[in-house]
Amino acid sequence: MKRLSDPLLWLIVLFLLLLFGLPYSQPLFGALFPDLPRPVYQQESFVALALAHFWLVGISSLFAIVVGVGAGIAVTRESGKEFRPLVETIAAVGQTFPPVAVLAIAVPVMGFGQQPAIIALILYGVLPILQATLAGLGAVPASVISIASGMGMSRRQQLYQVELPLAAPVILAGIRTSVIINIGTATIASTVGPVH
Repeated sequence: MKRLSDPLLWLIVLFLLLLFGLPYSQPLFGALFPDLPRPVYQQESFVALALAHFWLVGISSLFAIVVGVGAGIAVTRESGKEFRPLVETIAAVGQTFPPVAVLAIAVPVMGFGQQPAIIALILYGVLPILQATLAGLGAVPASVISIASGMGMSRRQQLYQVELPLAAPVILAGIRTSVIINIGTATIASTVGPVH
């Protein structure tokens, strides 16, 4: 009997009813609002919407990780160091815009649909990952890199076996921030286009 008075249990039951029962709620809302010809609009089930949301966040986060970490590595190498100040400025200024503004800009440029939503989420998701990659790789002590070089490691070995493992906690923090931003922004991205 004590279990039935647990509010968490009732919240879970209510959530499951909404999750699976909302598509079948037309008769209930028809009785509550008899003057409306169509009180419930046709929509996907919560399960389908949740799966679409997970897919949208997953695909945009994956591309943001690849682009953000790749660009961060590129501008910290000798061949790309001259672009680092420009990239840091773009990343810092880009994060001052709210994610909704990026979505709003994507519509006039690319139109409605799934592609503008994904591209806007990737563009905004890249920024924290890029900044974290730059900060993490910049925090690796020069003495550690010199020791790795003195041990005969190539530049690629230094990157994969020394620099990235030492920078990983900072990079992962940037990835976490980016994914959280994408989770919140993907709910708004449904206004840009259908996510099927």
